[in-house]
Amino acid sequence: MDKSALLQHAVHASYFVAAVLFILGIKRMSSPVTARSGIQWAGVGMVVATIATFFHGSILNHPGVVTNVVLMVLAIGISTLFAWVSGKKVAMTDMPQMVALYNGMGGGSAAAIGASALIGAATAPEHHALGTTQIALAVIGALIGSISFTGSLIAFAKLQGWMDKTFRFGGQQVVNGLFFLSALGLGAALLFQLDTTIVVAFFAVSLLFGVLMTLPIGGADMPVVISLYNAFTGLAVAFEGYVQGNVALIIAGTVVGAAGTLLTRLMAKAMNRSISNVLFSNFGSGGGGSSEIAGSQKPIEAADAASLLYMAEKVIIVPGYGMAVAQAQHKIWELSQQLIKRDKEVKFAIHPVAGRMPGHMNVLLAEAGVPYDLIADMDDINPEFATCDVAIVIGANDVVNPVARTDKSSPIYGMPILDVINARQVIVIKRGKGAGFAGIENALFYADNCRMLYADGQEAANRLIAELKGIDSAGGH
Repeated sequence: MDKSALLQHAVHASYFVAAVLFILGIKRMSSPVTARSGIQWAGVGMVVATIATFFHGSILNHPGVVTNVVLMVLAIGISTLFAWVSGKKVAMTDMPQMVALYNGMGGGSAAAIGASALIGAATAPEHHALGTTQIALAVIGALIGSISFTGSLIAFAKLQGWMDKTFRFGGQQVVNGLFFLSALGLGAALLFQLDTTIVVAFFAVSLLFGVLMTLPIGGADMPVVISLYNAFTGLAVAFEGYVQGNVALIIAGTVVGAAGTLLTRLMAKAMNRSISNVLFSNFGSGGGGSSEIAGSQKPIEAADAASLLYMAEKVIIVPGYGMAVAQAQHKIWELSQQLIKRDKEVKFAIHPVAGRMPGHMNVLLAEAGVPYDLIADMDDINPEFATCDVAIVIGANDVVNPVARTDKSSPIYGMPILDVINARQVIVIKRGKGAGFAGIENALFYADNCRMLYADGQEAANRLIAELKGIDSAGGH
């Protein structure tokens, strides 16, 4: 066996190893217990695939694939350094924005691969000849990648607070439809004539459609949107992998696309809505249409709330985005430890769409050191609220709103929620009386068994801890 054949087998073997690491890594990411090692396994797979790709072109007789190696190494070095520094410095509250941004970069990269292939074939067909199937796949991958790129950037801007949660104008869906049909038409034209002008027009329309598609989507839908664009990025990478003949891109893109699609379906199911409803409805725009709620919110002081906790036997804590904003996860865990020390049963209840991205609350609680066996998903924990003495809601809003079960006029009617209202007593830690991110008034806050502890999350936890210790000093345990 000559050297070239041996290296060729080594490249294919490396791609196989990378594929196995990708699949096992994603599998391990499905559990909080193994998620860290899953990320590491997938990262090693990416390193293996990247190194193999450097040899891919010359070994497999594609001399145009591996060029400008110095520039490639420099780009990888700069981007790795940027990712390392930003990953270390980004606040946990900004993690959804970072995920949206990095996901957009993946979609943009796939679109760039498609652009390079199409422009290369249009300007120098003798060196970059593409068959009809390759052109079609390049166009599809570029369209999906472009939408993911600009759509993720808009999602980032909304989460970062740089623009309004929604942006709408008359006839918006019609305009969006026309742009999408235009992108499809220009893409189809490339099958018959590879012209640079058409390629540029195709990408301009595709990128703009990604912006227009995301502008009207409300902030409450961001977890689903981020997951959807993650699936888009994976699919775009897979399509461009076929164009390049790169097995690693095909496998990695297919795995990410499939995982993202399944996660998107799970997130949409958790909101009892279809993907089309997420993309084309007005939910999350800041204007809920539910009926007016009778009664008033009833405040409670930290001393009284601590007394309820002191007498309770079972406490369930429901975290939401407000906990992330207050960076209160460490203090909430400290409060939980104080309760556990006093022989209270403590659990954390997680809704699938709590926060601003899939798994947001799990990440925060893991960072604070909360044991995994204390964290329960919605379906598992809901039956336990009926036997719960005190439920503490910190920063969660729409995911605990009982109008989802009782008010057919509410935009969130039918959405599965955490049954916090079934607890004997509910303490809601909230900075003010405002509605949630979806702009819908929460009937839980007006319930007879609910009391409002108005304070920042960290401040409230500190006060509750101090009051619990004060009860001990006054003659408790």
